[in-house]
Parts: sequence; C-alpha cells; structure tokens
Amino acid sequence: MINPTNQFMVDFTLPEELSRAFTDLIPYQRAVVDRYLSEGTLVNYALALEHAKLWAIFNANSEMEVLEMLADFPLTPFMRVEINQLTSFNTAEATPAFSLN
Repeated sequence: MINPTNQFMVDFTLPEELSRAFTDLIPYQRAVVDRYLSEGTLVNYALALEHAKLWAIFNANSEMEVLEMLADFPLTPFMRVEINQLTSFNTAEATPAFSLN
C-alpha cells in the first residue's frame, strides 16, 4: 500500500454464541491485528466489554483495499461487517515523557 489517503471504520458484529472454531482462531486474529498495527495500516482496534461489537480504523486507499485486508483476518467470516469511510478521525497522540537528568 502506498500513501493511503483515507480512513475507514469497520464495525464488526460478533456471533451471539462463540463456537470452538471461532475461539480457536483468536490467537491468529491477534497476530494479524498486531502485524497491521505495527505497519500502521490498522490505527485502532477495540472490543466492547460485552464482546458483541468490535471496531477497527484502517488507513487505506479504498474500501476494496479494506476488504482485501479483512480477508487476512481469520475471524471475519464469522462476523457481520460494515465499512464506513471517515471524513475525520481525531485522536490524542501520547508522547512519552522524558527527563533531562
């Protein structure tokens, strides 16, 4: 991916009951999430406390590019997915404090 110009929010709805097949894939899902986070392609990834919803923010050039990335996520086939292009996404960037001592 070269210089993504858009951000997309993906809204996932998890199945009502998590099957063994689903839970067995969680470590693989986490590995893909970690890879995309380290690449900067995935900006944010959040799971609701009640585990029914999951949200992710992607940097991408198009919705098709997001769909291609979602194909890498092993849990995508188990969930309902809605993709929305964002007009803005604001976040507070945390900068580590340092000491001059």
